[in-house]
Amino acid sequence: MPTKLFDLKGKIALISGASRGIGEFAARLLAEQGAHVIVSSRRQESCEVVASSIREAGGSAEAFACHAGSMEDIESLFNHIRNKHEQLDISINNAAANPYFGHILDTDLGAYTKTVDVNVRGYFFMSVEAGKLMRENNGGVIVNTASIAAIQPGPMQGVYSITKAAIVNMTRAFAKECGPLGIRCNAILPGLTRTKFASALFEHNEIYETAIQSIPLRRTAEPEDMSGTILYLVSDASKYTNGECIVVDGGLII
Repeated sequence: MPTKLFDLKGKIALISGASRGIGEFAARLLAEQGAHVIVSSRRQESCEVVASSIREAGGSAEAFACHAGSMEDIESLFNHIRNKHEQLDISINNAAANPYFGHILDTDLGAYTKTVDVNVRGYFFMSVEAGKLMRENNGGVIVNTASIAAIQPGPMQGVYSITKAAIVNMTRAFAKECGPLGIRCNAILPGLTRTKFASALFEHNEIYETAIQSIPLRRTAEPEDMSGTILYLVSDASKYTNGECIVVDGGLII
């Protein structure tokens, strides 16, 4: 018999950082499973490109720009969701900032602030607002995109790695306090993934070659390699999974 474990029909799903990379592939897969997807990122035009292509493929999607580092943008986004949909079943925090690549001692205040504002404050208040909507509707699922840098700090990615470690504990804190409300919260920890966001790593030959030799699968990830794990975490297939941080890195950290 065909399984219904991954059926998302009738679900409203918000994905930040969905104009490209991991977020874009997640948006496309969730739409294929029947969810109405709200494609969000900083630029409306980029979001609309993805949302339009989902609709052209037969899915349901809309675009709504939101800079995860802006409290005003977050408020506007969730007011829109509340007014238009009156529910939110799935929220994927995937937008991230990593403006500085270099020795940790040379990190300036601007790079530090931007990274923390998006990766920690942004994830936190996106989760708070999503959780409030989910509480009103007796449940939902939050998924955070962290990184293996949360476990094993990335070379020349000090403050970024620190924020990703914060996301791991944030995931567990929300899971613990929101579980009784029927709200699950989990995280995915991608390894080295070929995205524009990670381009600095791919352009640094020494780091790249060292990483490849350390990955048992002998390749880096493509953005779509993360989609299946995200689908698992937002679907009924994981309905008893809460507070977990799933590493998807081809075996790199072992």
